[in-house]
Amino acid sequence: MYDRELVREILGQIRQSIETVGERFKPVTSSDYFTSSPAGMEKLDAICMQLIAIGESLKKLDKMTDGRLLARYPQIDWRGAKGMRDIISHHYFDVDAEAIYQVCKDRLGPLAEAIEKMAQTA
Repeated sequence: MYDRELVREILGQIRQSIETVGERFKPVTSSDYFTSSPAGMEKLDAICMQLIAIGESLKKLDKMTDGRLLARYPQIDWRGAKGMRDIISHHYFDVDAEAIYQVCKDRLGPLAEAIEKMAQTA
């Protein structure tokens, strides 16, 4: 069995990071926004930092729960979500602005929904 209180705390941190990314992503209309100005690059940097935090927390949750918690939500590409952290952290100069844009646009909503469901049942 795992520490449910710690799991809830980590889920709360992930939820907060997802909200932060959502706020930072609001003015972004395309991947070009990230690369067309210093302000766009700062936005990309800030979003990437939150994506690293999310990925690291997901790895921690998966380890704490022996892979059982995330497995209950197969609609999310957990391997991809955790792997995003590795790509950003270890290959930062190769980060693809289009990939970050697509993650923010298409994948954070479903991730937020899954995290919310987890928090209700954890």
